[in-house]
Formats: sequence, C-alpha cells, structure tokens
Amino acid sequence: MPGLYYEEFEVGETIEHAKRRTISEADNQRFCDMTMNQQPLHLDADFAEETQFGERLVNGLYTMSLAVGISIPETTDGTIVANLSYDDVEHPNPVFHGDTIRAQSTVTDKRETSDGERGVVTMRVEAFKIVDGDDDVLVCELERTVLSEKRPAGDGSDAEDGNADGAA
Repeated sequence: MPGLYYEEFEVGETIEHAKRRTISEADNQRFCDMTMNQQPLHLDADFAEETQFGERLVNGLYTMSLAVGISIPETTDGTIVANLSYDDVEHPNPVFHGDTIRAQSTVTDKRETSDGERGVVTMRVEAFKIVDGDDDVLVCELERTVLSEKRPAGDGSDAEDGNADGAA
C-alpha cells in the first residue's frame, strides 16, 4: 500500500508525483461524453478554431480529476477513508490535446478528528503542463481535503513501538 497514513504527512512537505499523463483527444471526448458536457469549446474543432484559443480545450474538470488521480499513489492510496472537499479550484492556463501533465501536492494542514481515531489532511494539488525543462506551466490548482486513516497499532512500522522490523 503506497499511500501515507495520517502520521506520515508533514505540513509544508511537497510531494512530487512520479506518474505523468499525455492527454489524448479520445480522453477528452470520453470524459465529456461520460459527464454529458457537450460544450463545443471541448468538442467542436471548427467552433474552437474561432475562439481566442484557436483549438479545442481539454475539459477543465478532466484536468482537475487527472491531477487528483496522479496524486493518489503517493498520498492516499489505501489509506483514505474519504475525500472531504475540493476547494479553491483554479485553471490559470489552458490544456490542449497532446499536452503532458505532471502534478505535485503540498501538505498545508493536518489535524486529528475529535475522537482521535483518524486525521484530516489538506493538500494543495498543482498540475503542470510539461513544456521544456524548468518552464512547466501551471494549468490547475486546488485544495484537496481528505479523511485519512491513522497507522494501525502494532503494524511494525510505527517508530513509537521501537521495533522497526515488526518482531515481538
């Protein structure tokens, strides 16, 4: 299980996510079809050619979903109870078919639940269009708040039990 337990998140830590994804025309089309979003700016090449962008844009909700999806393996895969909110979503730059997206998450806040059984973690997720070298362009950012499991007692990897190999 690659995700982090509540105790493993550190406020201020930035996690660079290893996975990247090049967005195809088919990805955008399927997402628009599944969500019943028939905005011509996403689907109609002739319409989009006449806009300020000059071509079809990738659906912004797909870009946001992709950013969250890319972030899951190193943050919440197998350790999440629930996504609680997505806030302050911004799309400062457009995404086009053929763009490759990478993401990073910065832990901005964490607190235990009132019963102390779990933890709430907030991360700033940022998605970038890979351009050249260090010139990546921010295309989506959002705050993602999750309800996270705490490390199970006695699982052998808790530093508090003083026995990192799990032996009794």
